[in-house]
Formats: sequence, C-alpha cells, structure tokens
Amino acid sequence: MDPLTLLREYTIRNELHKIVRIGDDYRFGNDYSFPCTIETAYRSKHVQANRYTLETLINFITNHHLKHTDYIQQSRSLRIPAVTLPDRKPLLDYLTGKTASSDSIEFLKFPQPNETTAPISVSAAGVGNDENFLTDVRVLENRNPIELIRAVEKPLKDRESILMCKNRDFYSVFTAALRRDEDRQRAESFQRKDGLVAKNRIERGGFGGGDELGYDGGPKAKMHLKGSKIGEGVPIILVPSAFSTLITIYNVKEFLEDGVFIPTDVKLKQMKGMKPDCITVQKKFSRDRVVTAYEVRDKPSALKAEDWDRVVAVFVLGKEWQFKDWPFKNHVEIFNKIVGFFLRFEDDSVESAKTAKQWNVKIISISKNKRHQDRAAALEVWEKLEEFMRSRSH
Repeated sequence: MDPLTLLREYTIRNELHKIVRIGDDYRFGNDYSFPCTIETAYRSKHVQANRYTLETLINFITNHHLKHTDYIQQSRSLRIPAVTLPDRKPLLDYLTGKTASSDSIEFLKFPQPNETTAPISVSAAGVGNDENFLTDVRVLENRNPIELIRAVEKPLKDRESILMCKNRDFYSVFTAALRRDEDRQRAESFQRKDGLVAKNRIERGGFGGGDELGYDGGPKAKMHLKGSKIGEGVPIILVPSAFSTLITIYNVKEFLEDGVFIPTDVKLKQMKGMKPDCITVQKKFSRDRVVTAYEVRDKPSALKAEDWDRVVAVFVLGKEWQFKDWPFKNHVEIFNKIVGFFLRFEDDSVESAKTAKQWNVKIISISKNKRHQDRAAALEVWEKLEEFMRSRSH
C-alpha cells in the first residue's frame, strides 16, 4: 500500500487520530507501518521537485487550519520540512478528497507480499559529467520498501563533487575559522586569569587589604551600599535549592556566563550527582575588560552574619517559605537591600508568577525550546544586577 494513498483514505474517513507515531515509524491502525521520513508520491512543484516525506504530509494535514506563518514556525520547532504555500491548496484538496488526482503525484512502486520477482531499470545521471549509467535492480519477494527506494535513488553529489565549485575559494573560510579560534583562546585566557584572581580573593577571605589590586590593575576600593553595606569579599548571589525552580546551583553558571539555559536534571546527570557548595560566576560575554566575580550559593542557613552583608541578589521561587529564617523583617526590606529575580517559562500560566508579582523583583521569561533567546534573558539579569550595584554603591 502506498503511504500517500493510505493517508488520503484515513483523511477522508476522518481517522487521522488512528495514525500514531511510535519511535521513527508511523502506524496506520493495526494494518500498516511506514518510516516517518519515507518519501511519498507527492512532488513539490516549487522546491526542486522534491518529494514530500510522510511526516511532512501528516504534520500538514493535522495542522492545515493554522495560518501559513504559524504552520511554518510550528514545523521549524519540530524540525519537520514544511509544505510550501503554493502546494498547500492542491495538496489539501487531494488529501481531503475534493480532487481525485494531481499532476504532482508520481507513484512509487512498492512491493506487495505476493509480488513476483521483476527487473527494474533505473537511469541515473552523474553530477559533474554527461555520462549516464543504467542500473539493473531486482526486487525480491517480501523485500523491504526502504531497500527498493534506496535502489532507485539518483545520486546527485558526493563529498568530493560538492567541494568542486567554480570561482570559489575556501581559503577565506579557513582563515576566518582560524581567527575565530584564536579569539576564543584569547578570551578563555582572560577568563581563566580573572577566575584565578576571584578564587584567590575568596580564599584570602575577601577584597580587603590596602595593597590589593582590582581587576583593572589599580587599588581595589571596598564597596558599600546605602542603608546596608557589602562586606569584604566577593558579592553573593543566592539561588533556590529546590528542583522546582528553573535556576539552581547546577545550571546557574552556564546561564549567567554563557547565556544558555540547561535544565537542572540534564546538568545533574552530567555532573553525576555531585553538588557544589559554592561556585564563582562572571559576566563572560561582556566587552568590558573589568569583570566582577560573584559567588553563587543555595544554602542561606549556612551563611554567617558577615556573609549576609555580601548578599546582593537572589533568584526567587515565588514561595513565602523560601525566606524563612532570613535576617530581615519582611519582603520590603529584603528587596530594598537585595535585587530579586524570578525566572519563568514564557508560556507558563499567570498563576506561577502571581506571588512574585507582588514583590519588588525582576520577572524574566525564557522559551522552553528557543535556546538562542537565552542570551538576551541572561543579559537582562546582568543589566539589572549591575544597575542595582551602581545605584547602591558610593
């Protein structure tokens, strides 16, 4: 049975719900099963005459009610090739039974269980020359349809011919890659140097000392806050220890330093369950040569009285119990002396941020799937934190 014909029958009978994806295959009820990426008989008229795959057609027919722009975004999020705009209406008319056929359809021959052995001649043109060659393929009884498709494939390019481009020179690409690698190594060298400085200061017990030098090479002045002071030492950022929050001690470094959100459960597996008591983070994607280091901790109960003087920021859960036993009177005092952040997924319900909205905290949203947007969210944190530090220092 041809998958295109079968999909049309299920669409006309309004039985698309019986098509189930299991792993890399689509199962049509209990009768047929096809690989998701198998090519169908329907050719696109506008994309180099490519055949649409089965997963493309199923995704289209189940989402044809969407606007084309929304459908394109939905397809990209699933990494499934989309049906082009000019192909939408004729394809929809065929699948729903409004038209009986289409000149875009060129059926492939799929072997049937009782099909006898038959020779198939395939003419394929080689790329880069005008020679044609003829391949004789015999289809054996009960042969897998995928093997048949591979047998009639037309090779267009190989790894060598694809590099043979007229009037093209890849030397500029090579030199650009070398330059980027040198820039990366130089940046990592500066970051390691800054990290060692921060580590040494932590081990010495703070920024204090009249002869101590700052990151810019000059004498390092002690910082004080209006109404409160930052104690001597690296400023502290607190994160929740609960796994129900997006930012934890496990993934905060990648988020703040690299601008990439990695779920806590993924980082937990990478770290093999090892939990650090304290980590140091810096704003790595800054053009400034002066980089401030921060400690990140998730155990407020382990802080001493002098440590609380160094706390400058907190990622909140949106739960009252997070601030139990904190040395402050109420939320007003907390978020006057400490800048607060609440990180949430942009499509979460309003209720998830209901409590946090009542506090003087910065609410920052990230996408569940669009990781390229994480950097902007991390920059929001740094900008708010640096603004807070500037406004409270003197």
